[in-house]
Amino acid sequence: MSSLTRSQLFNYGAFGLPLAMVALPIYMFVPQFYAARFGLSLALIGSTLLLARMLDAFVDPLIGLWIDRQGGAYVRALHYGLPLLVCGFIALFHPPQSIGGGAFVWFLCALMVVYLGFSLASIAYQSWGASLTQALSQRSQVTGIREASGLVGVIIAAALVTASNPSWLSVAFVAALASTGLLLLRYAPRPSSQLHNKKSNISARQALLSNHRFRWLFGVFLLNGIAAAIPATLFLFFVNDRLLLAQYAGVFLIVYFLSAAASMPLWVALAKTRGEKDAWLWAMLLAIFTFIWAYFLGAGEVAAFVLICLLSGVALGADLALPPALLAAVIGAVGHSGQHEGVYFGVWNWATKLNLALAAGIALPALQFMGYGIGTTDESGLHALTIGYAVLPCVLKIFAALLLWRSPLSEV
Repeated sequence: MSSLTRSQLFNYGAFGLPLAMVALPIYMFVPQFYAARFGLSLALIGSTLLLARMLDAFVDPLIGLWIDRQGGAYVRALHYGLPLLVCGFIALFHPPQSIGGGAFVWFLCALMVVYLGFSLASIAYQSWGASLTQALSQRSQVTGIREASGLVGVIIAAALVTASNPSWLSVAFVAALASTGLLLLRYAPRPSSQLHNKKSNISARQALLSNHRFRWLFGVFLLNGIAAAIPATLFLFFVNDRLLLAQYAGVFLIVYFLSAAASMPLWVALAKTRGEKDAWLWAMLLAIFTFIWAYFLGAGEVAAFVLICLLSGVALGADLALPPALLAAVIGAVGHSGQHEGVYFGVWNWATKLNLALAAGIALPALQFMGYGIGTTDESGLHALTIGYAVLPCVLKIFAALLLWRSPLSEV
């Protein structure tokens, strides 16, 4: 398909909204939810999130491989994944009040169900988008509308969960999933059937290993993703205990994600003129120079943190829109379009979740070991929290920027 209309882009991209409503609550709110309500330790929650993501190392690539072998079975994968996603999401946020000592088992089982449903839906959805076009003028538009819709979903989730009303979050999620799922499955453009009739002369595993640009992109994506996931995981702890501004948490999140959504057209336009690689590199530099400021904040500094949220949100817009567009370009550059999108995005989807899981699995136990606990006033514990929240992400982001700068991704 050489040209996509605005309505076609919207019908495809709107489904990003409910998918984003899943990811943010799990990593930003679930740790505090289960720690505060059921007394589960931060180390246990973080380790569980990490273990679940490691299991996805086996599941997600297999899902992508299955989609490819079925000739791009995007619709079938969505039919399987959406019921699991709904059931797991509701179970995770609505555990029985009387569960008592079984809270951890409930948490683990609900987490695995929602992850499986999310994997099926998101891998099919992203592979679908990568199959739609290889035109430079439209690659970032496809990912841009998808990620902009996702940011709307994140804002809705942030507003509802910070209002301490998971019931409304669940209602909004199911309604959004049903309505945008209908748009996607009935009205979104489909990849050309000719693409999936082609036979590849290499296996999916060979496709990944032989694509040196993918290896570079994957390394950058992992480093940059962990750098973004650590402050996402520690956000509520930092706002509540270091800044003592719990009442403004929802405002901070909304500013952050609204600025990301507003910046998306700017990054898409820059990518068209300078390329996705250069645009993403500028965004990384903006994030580094903005976010290190958070290390110097003290209690009650509302205006300063709002500005940090605003500018780092602008950088987030590039993190969301440009890497998937680069991945679509990398797939097309070696002639794998219409053949191996599923396995590429299976690995990519696993890496996306692994970033967040590594942040939770490493940062939360490390903070607990260093003396930080929820509600602490101990200065050493709060300093450890500040280092984890502000300094470590900037260090990782610097390495990601250097790797991107040295990469051959300008050639796609």
